Order: sequence, then structure tokens, then C-alpha cells
Amino acid sequence: MDIARLIVTVALAAAFVFMGIAHFVPASARTMAAMIPERMRFVSARRLVQFTGLCEIAGGIGLLTPLRPVAALALIVFLVAVFPANAYAARNPEKFGKAAFPFWPRLAAQVALIALLAWIAL
Repeated sequence: MDIARLIVTVALAAAFVFMGIAHFVPASARTMAAMIPERMRFVSARRLVQFTGLCEIAGGIGLLTPLRPVAALALIVFLVAVFPANAYAARNPEKFGKAAFPFWPRLAAQVALIALLAWIAL
């Protein structure tokens, strides 16, 4: 792996692990739970937040192992799966405040993360 891929891999791994940990911080978890649209709550919102936090942590750690391509693909699927909650928050800034990152920049960030994950999976 070249140095650029290594740097991006470590940075993404750290970002996903830290974002995953945030799912277990009570104030953050409450906000994240509220961001999940009702139609997506097949189990409790709190459980979904915990599950997605574990997914981010596992994916971040996985990026640092020989399973990097699998972890990167799983995180790509994850980013696509959680985007509706982010879009919901973006449409309701009065309800979510700073968590309601504007839709188009959020979409651009998700696409950039997906592109970086695809790049490091090679």
C-alpha cells in the first residue's frame, strides 16, 4: 500500500471509530435517535443508533486489517443506508440544530467518503 492510501486508510479508520463511539454518548445518541424517520424504525431508535455505532467501530477497525476491502465495502453500504436519516435531519433544521447539516454538502461528503473507501479498498 502506498503512503497516500495508508494515510487515508488510517484517517478514515479513526474517523469511523470516533463517529461510532459518539453513538454511545447519551446526548449524541438521543439526537441521532431522533433523526431516524419513523418509517425506518423497525426496532427502537436507540437500538438502531447503538447498532450503527457498532457498525462504524467495526468498520473502522476492519480498515486496519487484511479485511480492509470487505470493511470498506461494508462501510459504503452503511453510508448509503444511513443517508435517509441524514437527509431527514437536513430537512428539519429547526428540530436538529447543528446536527441538521445542509442536504447538498452532506450528500457531497457522503459521496466523497464512498469514493475514498472505494479507493482504499483496492
